[in-house]
Amino acid sequence: MSGWLCIVGLGPGDEQLVTPEVSAALAQATDVVGYIPYVARIAPRPGLTLHASDNRVEMDRARAALQMAAAGQKVVVVSSGDPGVFAMAAALFEALEGQPQWQTLDIRVLPGITAMLAAAAKAGAPLGHDFCAINLSDNLKPASLIEARVRAAAGADFAIAFYNPRSASRPDTFVRILAVLLEICGPDRLITFARAVSTPEERIATVTLAQARADMADMRTVVIVGNSATRQVGRFVYTPRAVATPVLP
Repeated sequence: MSGWLCIVGLGPGDEQLVTPEVSAALAQATDVVGYIPYVARIAPRPGLTLHASDNRVEMDRARAALQMAAAGQKVVVVSSGDPGVFAMAAALFEALEGQPQWQTLDIRVLPGITAMLAAAAKAGAPLGHDFCAINLSDNLKPASLIEARVRAAAGADFAIAFYNPRSASRPDTFVRILAVLLEICGPDRLITFARAVSTPEERIATVTLAQARADMADMRTVVIVGNSATRQVGRFVYTPRAVATPVLP
């Protein structure tokens, strides 16, 4: 039997946002590998084995998936959102380094709708011009690097999407980031908190930086900070595609 491996994105939560390409791969799979809550989104069926694991064992998960594919199994590695955005695709390719016996496997990355794009669509079009995404978790990079990147992005007048803004183990990180944004961008800059987008718990709120509080975000929230041209029209937030040259610090 010829095995293969697909690294897929399940989208932000609503099953309607899973692409047909990803659904087809899951229908053919013999094994699904991933973080516990993402694997829980896959319906059990005869002939399918679910391999759920903790979120801090990404490399072990990647190597196990490669071993199964090499043994002839049809393996799907699941991430939420898009697998190439703060997710499993990078870990899988890192596990390939120095392993020539796996590098000829049939490996495909199937994109999904990442939370940043789902959140932006619900808010309007806050990412309508140049933007960047920053993960505020310090599990895989130091807090000093996070702050340096936030300062650089805000200083260059990017709209910024923040993933993993605030958790129980690091409640003060987002407090510091909001202070940095307020210092660089000023009190009137628009900031959108998009929680649990496309699920029944969805909540979208747009305020100014002067009104923003750290407790408005948690790990299920994507936070989008506009650039100097971002504005509101009715209930929507958007960033014009044609932007006058901002005054940068």
